[in-house]
Amino acid sequence: MSTSKRSLIPFRSIIREIQDLKGGIGSLSRRSFEVRLPYHYRSRSHSVVLDESQYEKESIEQSNWASMPPELLTDVIKRLECSESSWPSRKHVVACAAVCSTWREITKELVQAPELSGKLTFPISLKQPGPRDAPVQCFIKRDRTTSTYNLYLGLSPNIVENGKFLLSARKFRRATTSDYVISLDAENFSRGSNSYMGKLRSNFLGTKFTMYDSQPLPHYSVALLTHFTGRTAKQVTSKASDGNYVVAHIGYELNVLGTRGPRRMQCTLLSIPASAMEARGSLPTSVEFPSVDGVMAVVPHPKSKSAVADCSTADCELVTTSPSKDRPLVLKNKAPRWHEQLQCWCLNFRGRVTVASVKNFQLVAATEPTQSISQSDYDKVLLQFGKIGKDIFTMDYRYPLSAFQAFAICLSSFDTKLACE
Repeated sequence: MSTSKRSLIPFRSIIREIQDLKGGIGSLSRRSFEVRLPYHYRSRSHSVVLDESQYEKESIEQSNWASMPPELLTDVIKRLECSESSWPSRKHVVACAAVCSTWREITKELVQAPELSGKLTFPISLKQPGPRDAPVQCFIKRDRTTSTYNLYLGLSPNIVENGKFLLSARKFRRATTSDYVISLDAENFSRGSNSYMGKLRSNFLGTKFTMYDSQPLPHYSVALLTHFTGRTAKQVTSKASDGNYVVAHIGYELNVLGTRGPRRMQCTLLSIPASAMEARGSLPTSVEFPSVDGVMAVVPHPKSKSAVADCSTADCELVTTSPSKDRPLVLKNKAPRWHEQLQCWCLNFRGRVTVASVKNFQLVAATEPTQSISQSDYDKVLLQFGKIGKDIFTMDYRYPLSAFQAFAICLSSFDTKLACE
């Protein structure tokens, strides 16, 4: 009993001390997670880049806990990680990773990816697949005056607390296309900043979209793209040297006759193999953002050796053939049913959508069930998006989609579609 009481005292002291040290080191603390710097590190620009070695050195000198034994430190961070399971209190876990390199490495080892834990902790979590068992529930707020869209983590838009903000996108109109630039910083959409996450580009009609990722593709995805485009791996990677890697194509079916009904969409995810839907399927997962030299750590996945059709451009036709497990995963919108009493098309959003809108949709796998993939897995809604108020929408996603991919797909629904309505 006395041992338990003695262990609680230093634990609480550590929490108070790391709250004073919470700040950003590298990619572990982006502005979106509201982890503030100590006063003497602030400047007029919140995007200032600090000298990591200098900040680490001063943090170590200021902290009495930086030289803790690894076994004790592991136990402390593990208990903190378990107790702070939701935001905004989960920012204390991020603060632990900002104390010094030792704390950072131990914290990264203990914090599991969203697929296993169902929690979003570090900014890299937004590029990792969501949980398998239950969807991550988010909502999007649209600002028509600035053409911006902010993604928040939470069950209800009425609870917008510090640490809930995840991503932001701004629409930039061009002569024949529109770009939705996605960033970790709601005030910085520069493609040269380290907050740049990717973009979504539409064609003139708003019927076809290409999703670009700022990160280098995992090895499996590069191999898959070489089969899709007929180019070599060097050509694929050099084409994306500006930080724009094609990872998905989204297409909306044309409504030439102008018949009334819901939109029909299809999404081809070049970075996700169809085999990821299997019970033991896995994905190449990024564990950290690229360093200065461009190297990115990934969890490898077996390479594909099957040739597939060419779909390398934004104007590629929708994939209609049943893909094998080595082909990219294709999603389609779940067909709604006509409600005679309400006189409208309906889907079961399980209470998450309250306003009828042509933008509402649910995405499921487009391929047929196999022996290794049950019908229930293919009928499972992987992404749903719907309106709940003026300029407020819900977004729920799950494995194998990431928050970034789900957000980009939802942005395509906002775009004006001249030939789909």
